[in-house]
Amino acid sequence: MFTRREILAGTTAIAALSTLPARAQTGVNHEVQMLNKGTKGAMVYQPDFVTASPGDTVTFIPTDKSHNAESIKGMLPEGAVPFKGKLNEQITITIENEGVYGVKCTPHYGMGMVMLIAVGTPSNFDEAKSVKHPPKAKKLFDELLAAVPSA
Repeated sequence: MFTRREILAGTTAIAALSTLPARAQTGVNHEVQMLNKGTKGAMVYQPDFVTASPGDTVTFIPTDKSHNAESIKGMLPEGAVPFKGKLNEQITITIENEGVYGVKCTPHYGMGMVMLIAVGTPSNFDEAKSVKHPPKAKKLFDELLAAVPSA
């Protein structure tokens, strides 16, 4: 049994803690599944469009086998580090720069297995839009780029 003094001290401590400012969130982790079949068809990233902020991470999960995640040359903001995951392995990237990030699955790029990450101001939008892709990937990128805010 607690004494009245102990209860009062505990209540005071809880009240004092509740006045501290909330700790800022350091970043959100966005999870992207690499799938043989998803809601949009065969050989897809799900989701295929992610809106992120600097400091966020994106984790590509090999839900099905034979997939990877690789940045696309010409579809990275200035200063962003290119990445290439291994087949069947999870990879996590940290978003540090504003712009658009194009991502492909190396073995299924021709089948349209691509995705887009949009971060803040799309400073590299025109450059990203001018990159050449196989027909199915181009069709999906046209749709994804149309969804970029402030473009």
